[in-house]
Amino acid sequence: MIYYIIALLIVALDQITKWLIIQAMNVHESIEVISGFFYITSHRNSGAAWGMLQGQMWLFYIVTVFVVGVIVYYMRQYRNGYKLLNTGFALILGGAIGNFIDRVVMQEVVDFLDFTIFNYNFPIFNVADIALTIGVTIIIILILFDEWNNKRMKNNDE
Repeated sequence: MIYYIIALLIVALDQITKWLIIQAMNVHESIEVISGFFYITSHRNSGAAWGMLQGQMWLFYIVTVFVVGVIVYYMRQYRNGYKLLNTGFALILGGAIGNFIDRVVMQEVVDFLDFTIFNYNFPIFNVADIALTIGVTIIIILILFDEWNNKRMKNNDE
């Protein structure tokens, strides 16, 4: 149950921050927070990461419903123990739902966190994107660690 609460908190934080941006800023308006590094920039994205697949809402609807279903299935399968795994799933679930709400309601996602890193203007993102990225990273690390551990155990058995 705690993992669904984590997902719900991610959705709430994501939607509140996006609402604040919509209320306080015009699209493309930018506020400098740290000169040359961090800006709050009101941006809309009708695609996926880095603006890929612009306007393909039907694809995002299908993929998101599928991902949410798979995540909920695995959260139920691994509900006993596997705390870090379920935390990763909860972050992915919250992030996916947060961006899904935008796509259903506005046909685009509200992004606003804008960083320039070593003269590279990183694509603008939001709280849901952060949760998705951290969740996927946790899952990948756990899979890699599990593979490494299985190979180590196999080599010890030989």
